[in-house]
Amino acid sequence: MSPVNPFDDAATARVVVDDSGTLREWNEGARLLLGHLAGEVVGSPAADLLDGRHDGPPTPENGRWHGTLALRHRDGHTVSVWVLAHHRTAADGAPGSWLAVAPPAPAAAPQDDPLIRAALTQSPCAVMVFDDRLLLRGVNDAMARLLGLPRDRLHGLRATDINSRPQNMELERLLRRVLATGRRQDLRSHLKAEGEERAHAWVALMAPLTDADGLVRGVCVSAHDFTEQHLARERLQLVNEASVRVGSTLDVNRTAEELADVCVPALADFVSVDLLDPRDTGGEPATVVEPPVGLRRTAHRTHLPDHSAGSAHSSTCPPAAAETGRLDFYPAGSPQAECLLSGRAIVAAEAHGDLERWMGWDPARLRQVREHGVHSVMSVPLQARGTTLGVAVFIRFRRLHPFTHDDVLLAEEVSARAAVCIDNARRYSREREATLTLQRSLLPRWLPPTAAVQAASRYLPAARSGVGGDWFDVIPLSGMRVAMVVGDVVGHGIAASATMGRLRTAVRTLADIDLTPEELLTHLDDLVVRLSEESGDDRAGEVGATCLYAVYDPVSRHCAMARAGHPAPVLVPPDGPARQVELPSGPPLGVGGLPFESAELELREGSVLALYTDGLVESRDRDPDAGLALLREALAAPGDSLDAACDRVLHSLLPAGSAGDDVALLLARTRGLPTGQVATWDIPADPSLVAPVRKQVLDQLAVWGLADASFTVELVVSELVTNAIRYGSPPIRLRLIHDATTLICEVSDSSHTAPHLRRARTWDEGGRGLLLVAQLTQRWGSRHTTEGKTIWAELGLVEEE
Repeated sequence: MSPVNPFDDAATARVVVDDSGTLREWNEGARLLLGHLAGEVVGSPAADLLDGRHDGPPTPENGRWHGTLALRHRDGHTVSVWVLAHHRTAADGAPGSWLAVAPPAPAAAPQDDPLIRAALTQSPCAVMVFDDRLLLRGVNDAMARLLGLPRDRLHGLRATDINSRPQNMELERLLRRVLATGRRQDLRSHLKAEGEERAHAWVALMAPLTDADGLVRGVCVSAHDFTEQHLARERLQLVNEASVRVGSTLDVNRTAEELADVCVPALADFVSVDLLDPRDTGGEPATVVEPPVGLRRTAHRTHLPDHSAGSAHSSTCPPAAAETGRLDFYPAGSPQAECLLSGRAIVAAEAHGDLERWMGWDPARLRQVREHGVHSVMSVPLQARGTTLGVAVFIRFRRLHPFTHDDVLLAEEVSARAAVCIDNARRYSREREATLTLQRSLLPRWLPPTAAVQAASRYLPAARSGVGGDWFDVIPLSGMRVAMVVGDVVGHGIAASATMGRLRTAVRTLADIDLTPEELLTHLDDLVVRLSEESGDDRAGEVGATCLYAVYDPVSRHCAMARAGHPAPVLVPPDGPARQVELPSGPPLGVGGLPFESAELELREGSVLALYTDGLVESRDRDPDAGLALLREALAAPGDSLDAACDRVLHSLLPAGSAGDDVALLLARTRGLPTGQVATWDIPADPSLVAPVRKQVLDQLAVWGLADASFTVELVVSELVTNAIRYGSPPIRLRLIHDATTLICEVSDSSHTAPHLRRARTWDEGGRGLLLVAQLTQRWGSRHTTEGKTIWAELGLVEEE
């Protein structure tokens, strides 16, 4: 069916008058009513048609006017006509116009129209009936009251004659579709009926009216007010949205911001969230609140003005009374303090006369409220798990209506959900800070300087999943060697950090007795199994960890390493590309009963060894192989500073500055001792040859310029060599190693019997040698080797200040 031109209908007079009062359109109905041809009146003032005795219509309100006018007929007599006029705004910004319609006299509408009877019989609601030309055939009393027009004056009008709002245009379009398809249509809109102060939610149900042959002869439209259902749906939607959007992170400030974001503008025009200052309560939320109440502004949101809306308050927005982070104290009698004391929401509205009473405690805020048209304020306490966290304040200044009882229930529901999320974030932040403090106390504060490597490290706690159990360490060993370790405990939180501390202590203890990498991991695996059993779970491996342990010897420049389910290190040779070290993976710690294998490789001086945890290369958005490629690329970039290299690696792999899992990174650049700083002698198993050995040692010290240490070194060498000859087994070897600050004496033999320090009795002829060595040196010890054992003693060459 083609669109119907409303000016083709000759039964209803229709004219268009622009805003200057000039007639622009004139239909056939207007000619039949007043006798003027279109060419005679179009372009002339519309006021010329008014009877001279008429004062003209009253000023239109809300863009619409209706009433009876005395109009001049072409032949000179006066015609009394009921006219409905409404203003239409041009879509392109041009001047608007008025559409004036005059329907046929009421007598033209037969009262026994079967369409009207059918519609009024079938619909108990506000009803209007259109015929197949989209002209009104009649309305019932409920619809006439809804339109605010006389019932007997609407016959013959179109939907767009009644009003030019977009809803009327959409209604006419849907009416045409019902006539064409014979199917029902619905139209939902917000409209303010005549005489009402606020818009209601309406649904217009359009159903075809058919004759006995099934042909569509008209459309019945029934209007239903479903404001309550609509508001209930909006409240439910806000609650659902709050459950999804509030608490997306475990951050107190962000959670407060999400509460304000959800409620503006859905519930209020301004929302502020103020939390009790935890420093006033020892870091814990208050169980009892006493005025004056200290509240710190955590978040606030304002509904930004819409200048095109034409609202009376659209040009201004009330600024926040407190900046974010500011601490204010609210005395007794203020809405914030009273709602916290009572534990319930408090609403102050200008219409009820209590707004000034509640806001009188702060004249500056009251003046601000008056200037910006604030008319309703609601304060809701934030409470969770029996504790009070703060208060949320909801303000309306753009909405014309104050908060209702349903709004209070909605605000309390949303605030209660947000309070639980804020409390969760607060608890998480407190536990995270405690875990970080514990972990910082367990991780090395600084890396010890060694002659074997130059080291740098970084540790980055997880941003979302909580602090885990990643750790790293650099452990000086005997013979100028150094141990490097990186590990990762499964899980997060204080338990993981505590387990990390126990494992790090165990590694240091096992490293101190100079175990090989595979032996150390075997002992560490047994410890993790015992920790799992102590946790109360029958399943071994409930407490798990991964670990990489490496020992580098600057004399031989060999590095032995083994790993337990940990990522293999990356090696950057001085003149070659970065590559991942081929190393047997080994089972994770805590599996129990499975062997570990070690590998040994030669590292040229200046090689960089990168040890790291999987949080560095693995993420949800990146494949581990891609992470390894980025790591190799970052390590291969030129640069002499290991600290700069650490920062470059973190920037390349974690550009956002945060990680989904803990990250530990340890970089070590190897050093080598020149052969001139190492002296070795094979010692015959003859006590009479100890003196010549002492002489050789003194000569070597003179070559090194260490004559000042000759007396002490001579005594230590004499005691260690004598013990090896007396209690050990050949072959016996003496080795001296020195750098700028340390001299190390080592005596090796093929016996596996370890020496013990004891206190000799007065009549004992021996047993004082090791006691003397312990007194003369900084430290001493023994280590087992595949050939036997080595006794070593370390002397400091620089006196401590």
